Amino acid sequence: MTTFSLQDLRCFDAVVREGGFQAAAASLGRSHPAVFAAVSRLEARLGLVLLDRSGYRVSLTDAGRAFHGRARRALGEIDALAGFAGQLAAGAEPVLRVVVGDLCPPTLLARLALFFRRHAPATRLHLSYEAVGGPLERLLNGDADLILHRIEPDEPRVQWLRFGSVALTPVAAPDFLDLSDRTHVQPEDLQSRTQAVIRDTRRHGPSESHFVLEEAQQCSVPDNLTKREVILHGLAWGHLPDFLVREDLESGRLISLVGPRLPGRSEIIGAGRLAARHAGPVMTRLWSWLELAEPTAAAE
Repeated sequence: MTTFSLQDLRCFDAVVREGGFQAAAASLGRSHPAVFAAVSRLEARLGLVLLDRSGYRVSLTDAGRAFHGRARRALGEIDALAGFAGQLAAGAEPVLRVVVGDLCPPTLLARLALFFRRHAPATRLHLSYEAVGGPLERLLNGDADLILHRIEPDEPRVQWLRFGSVALTPVAAPDFLDLSDRTHVQPEDLQSRTQAVIRDTRRHGPSESHFVLEEAQQCSVPDNLTKREVILHGLAWGHLPDFLVREDLESGRLISLVGPRLPGRSEIIGAGRLAARHAGPVMTRLWSWLELAEPTAAAE
C-alpha cells in the first residue's frame, strides 16, 4: 500500500500553484531544500514523476496533472474536515433540524439556505416539512430546533421572530362556478362543491381545520403546491397563500372568491424556537441572521 504524508502533498500542491519551488517555500514558510525534498519523497513513494524539471520553470507531467486534480480535491476535503472539527471543539452543532410549515414563503426558505451556505457550511441542515399543527408539535416535542410557520402568540414556551403576514385567498378555476348572475360567491354555493384541504400532520390531539365548510365534500392534500394543482384543474376550490397564486390571479388562471361572506384571512409568519432550550453558536448566529430580515420580506 502506497503511503505518503499530508505535508508532502501540500508541498507538491504549493509548487504547482506558485509555479516553482522557491515561491512554494515562501508561501509555506519553509526552506527551498525542504520543499524540494518533500516533492521528491512524494514521487518516490508513488513511483511517479509528477514534475518536469528540465525547463526554466517546473511543469506538471501528464501523470502529475492527473494526480494533482485528485490531490486538490482531497486537500479541500481535509481542510473542510479540519474546519468541521474546529466547530465541534467550539461547541457548534453538527446538525440543525428545521421544520418548514405549509405557509412558509420561498423568500424565507431562501434566506435560510443562504445562511447555511455562507456561515455554517460545516453544520448539516436537516430540513423537513409539516403542515397546520405539525410544525409546532415537532418543536414542542423536541424533534425540531427551529420552525418556519405561522406564529402562535398564545404559546408561552416558544420564542418567536415575526417576519410579516401571508394573505390566504379563497380561489377557484374560472369555470368552477357559474357567477354570471351575481357579484359575490355565497358559502351556500360551495356546499355542493369539493373543497381542497391540507392534511394536518400533527400526530397527537385533534386535527386543526381552517376555512373548512361544514358538510362540504373534501379533497385532502399534503401541501399547497398539490392544492394549487388540484384547484387549477378545476377539481376543487380552496384557500391558498398569496405568494403562490399572485401570478395565477393576475393572468386569470384562477379567480378570487373573496366576498362579504367569504373573506380571506392573514396569518403572521415567523420563526420559532423553544425559549427554555440552550442555543448553540450556530443557532445563535442563525437567529441573529433571521432577525435582520425585513419585517415584510417573508410575505413578498
